[in-house]
Amino acid sequence: MSQVALVTGASSGIGAAIARLLQERGFAVFGTSRRADAASSHEFPMLKLEVNSDASVKACVDEVLSRAGRVDVLVNNAGYALTGAAEETNIEEAKEQFETNFFGVVRMIKAVLPGMRAAKTGKIINIGSLAGLMSIPYNSFYCGTKFALEAYSEALWYEVKPFGIGVSLIEPGFVHTAINEALRVAGEPIAAYDGPRDRAIAAVDRSVNRGISPEVVAKAVLRAAQSKAPRLRYRVGPDSVWLPRLRSASPWSFFASGVSRTFALDATRQASIPISSKN
Repeated sequence: MSQVALVTGASSGIGAAIARLLQERGFAVFGTSRRADAASSHEFPMLKLEVNSDASVKACVDEVLSRAGRVDVLVNNAGYALTGAAEETNIEEAKEQFETNFFGVVRMIKAVLPGMRAAKTGKIINIGSLAGLMSIPYNSFYCGTKFALEAYSEALWYEVKPFGIGVSLIEPGFVHTAINEALRVAGEPIAAYDGPRDRAIAAVDRSVNRGISPEVVAKAVLRAAQSKAPRLRYRVGPDSVWLPRLRSASPWSFFASGVSRTFALDATRQASIPISSKN
């Protein structure tokens, strides 16, 4: 029988690429979107889901269970980017970022784990980011959710391994998607940040435009989904491999200076670390 895969945030970008590839490789795929409807033109069923709602998560997983009987693979991809200086971001905006990007993942996992434990098998694949390995200026809360996902997934790996359940983190660098079209901007702008903030956002835009394709990320997800012994971490794209290595091997002052130049925090200095690929 086909393995059943549930992919959140599958209407476009990375999520759609993952769902399509899994479908092509024989998985019975269910995608989700906040605005899913019966008229969806996707190759796989699309279910409506708000990951920041307990009731919506339960209804979505119950629907998959009623139609397919189980969830073999859960891919947590749903999320959004919030940009702006930390001081410009109000507490409600920060909480909403965590509710979606972090606690949304927690809700989905809690909903599928009882069935996976009973079956003594299953795979949980969380879409992390280079932003969970090193912080990006003016993306503090987005990075915070991805750093939190790193710690949570690693602890979860130990806890569910005895039940035959695998946990994997996919850690891409910048990915060429329309993520910035849905970008949310902190709602309390402070003029003192205008120059460096705007230059940093423009640098991120350029990096996204030069990023790897969503299909590259999808291939890493497929490897984890098909593996008998999936790894905890899969770094995707050259920047997600060499930048963390550079950070660990370099004095902080050297690395921080390079990041400042890359994101044009000082208008008088030029970029020196060519970051090229952001989930």
